[in-house]
Amino acid sequence: MKINRYRDLNSYLKGIFGQRVHKIAIDAGLTCPNRDGTVSKGGCIYCNSRGSGTGAYAHGFTIREQLERSKAALTRRYKARLFIAYFQSFSNTYAPLTTLKRLYDEAVSVKDIVGLSIGARPDCVDESILNLIAEYARTHLVWIEYGLQSANNRTLERINRGHDRACFENAVRATQNRGINICAHVIIGLPGETRADLMETADTLARLNVDGVKIHVLYVVKGSKLHSMYNRGEYRCLTQTEYIDLLCAFIARIPESMIVQRLTGDPHPEELVAPGWTIGKRKNLNLVKAEFERRNVFQGSDCIQDAGNFEC
Repeated sequence: MKINRYRDLNSYLKGIFGQRVHKIAIDAGLTCPNRDGTVSKGGCIYCNSRGSGTGAYAHGFTIREQLERSKAALTRRYKARLFIAYFQSFSNTYAPLTTLKRLYDEAVSVKDIVGLSIGARPDCVDESILNLIAEYARTHLVWIEYGLQSANNRTLERINRGHDRACFENAVRATQNRGINICAHVIIGLPGETRADLMETADTLARLNVDGVKIHVLYVVKGSKLHSMYNRGEYRCLTQTEYIDLLCAFIARIPESMIVQRLTGDPHPEELVAPGWTIGKRKNLNLVKAEFERRNVFQGSDCIQDAGNFEC
């Protein structure tokens, strides 16, 4: 009998909808205050000009067109029937309220879209934006994905994140109790980060009662500031063994109630500089799960919750 050692996204969605639900990444053509000069220019050190974007908006595809094209492909390949519109590229709450409403409305108007997932920075939400997003939670499954990356302020400054830990904590508290699920993005392998720093990030998510987490491995992409650092010998990538070791410790540290939406990164092969082992997502996931088995690791096995207080 297969043992689930962590609470994965697919099982969570099947529990709600009774079938597999596919996320479709879409590009709304927005930008980021850490790129346009409002906070800083150039973005975080690991981003290039493309960021996490697909480039679809720049090629003239509307939100509806992006969703319909992906729906057709997923239906042919997987016989998929239900979908979540994932606003992935850059900061998807960083626009006037009327613009955001138009974009979100267009997404949920597409047939078989049962949810919204909105990638955002914690410094790009306010009361009016959260009120707007909460409206969609009345009829759809809604997640907001806040980029934290690390709970260590020194690390956040080092990667030019443009906000601190308190900003993330304030955004989470402002979002809670609105029917909006909260996912935090965390990166393993950031410059200068220690194992203790990573465990503190896990503890922070536990204390804040965040609903989900996406875990990424830091990789070097062409044209990023990290690329220059790597070429100068100022940054060393994690080995596959080091990453899996840290990931196992992180999973054991977070509460078992938290939805683990991702266990590793998924770089564009044509943009990747290093480490080469990050190519081959399926192989990496199999190695991670095998290590969970070998170590007998379970999500939450190193995190004890007592009346809302966590001892990890």
